[in-house]
Amino acid sequence: MASFTLAARPPFNFMSVVNSHGWRQLAPFTFDEQTSTLSYILRASNGRVMQLDMRDANTGVSVNAKGRLNKLESNEVKEAVTWMFALDADFSSFHKAARREPKLQKAIKFAYGRVLRSPTLFEDVVKTLFTTNTLWGATKSMTQKLIASFGDPLPASLSEVEGPIKKAFPTADRIAASSPEVLKEAVRVGYRAPALHELAAQVASGSLDLESLKTSTLPTLDLRNELMELNGIGPYAAANLLLILGRPDFIPVDSWALKLVSHEWHKGKPVTEKEVQKAFEKWGEYKGFAFWFWDWKYNGG
Repeated sequence: MASFTLAARPPFNFMSVVNSHGWRQLAPFTFDEQTSTLSYILRASNGRVMQLDMRDANTGVSVNAKGRLNKLESNEVKEAVTWMFALDADFSSFHKAARREPKLQKAIKFAYGRVLRSPTLFEDVVKTLFTTNTLWGATKSMTQKLIASFGDPLPASLSEVEGPIKKAFPTADRIAASSPEVLKEAVRVGYRAPALHELAAQVASGSLDLESLKTSTLPTLDLRNELMELNGIGPYAAANLLLILGRPDFIPVDSWALKLVSHEWHKGKPVTEKEVQKAFEKWGEYKGFAFWFWDWKYNGG
């Protein structure tokens, strides 16, 4: 087994990242509550599929991968985990601003700021597309069906438990080789099928370099415009992706956001997207984080 520990820029809280949003519930992530282990099925660039088991190392993340890794594979795994946990990110400016707000004291206490990412922006764009205009259960189902239909399997010899074969998130090439009709039928993605296929085809052909956006130096507004040029990515989805990228300038306003703000400041009365934005306007470039990590009155009860 290959094992190593990756240090994080402090402050760091492993479980805060794991619980930062629902990604831990989406395959190929799994989370073991008993051992507090976040697992991910990774397909390396050479095609090798492996399971990464990630645990808290206090100042970073402990990573175990079953089987021996060559140098290139080892470096790729380290790069993937570093990105997934934003280990090198600096959120000190946000934490400094949050100290003045009682509703953000948990952000200080639990080192909030990092949002769990997939190893590739392609995967995060697809998963975000699957969150639009639907329920969370459908998002999980679409993600699972996409992986089951097009993902590369983890070798049986590396699986420690019996059950369905574990698979990695599919490559853009595999999805592009399909068709919107097949995606609609096999994955049940509905109206998203053309957008999903177009995205995969653009990435597979090289006409779209999504991964370069991970390190883009574009101003956030320009980066938002780049994301919104993608078929199926509107203001909500773009804001969600910007949060994942560590650009918290915008709020991903959906029906849940409207409900939170409604109960926080308007006694449960209906509010508009404009009112959600106005509520956090003073936070400027951090308004997405202020919204995301706010200690809300309403908890869905």
